Amino acid sequence: MHTRNKPSQTAKERSHADRVAQLPCAVCDVHHDIEVHEPEQGLWFIAIPLCYECHRGTHGWHGDRLRWTLHKMSELKAINQTQRQLEW
Repeated sequence: MHTRNKPSQTAKERSHADRVAQLPCAVCDVHHDIEVHEPEQGLWFIAIPLCYECHRGTHGWHGDRLRWTLHKMSELKAINQTQRQLEW
């Protein structure tokens, strides 16, 4: 989704986001229907792979975050998990 006044991704950002989209969900480890979450708009190099439920679902990041709480996951831990998976 492109938000108004949000700059378009550079080729490197797009390539990185594509790599992140191939990873399992950083919260629940689901391997399908992955969405790429930016912790802050435009910060693609710390993007997090999330399944729909952990991202935009009722109990996901953009909901009440219950799934995150149950998995004892914070946004910082999810970034760390993503970086670990990208490095190996």
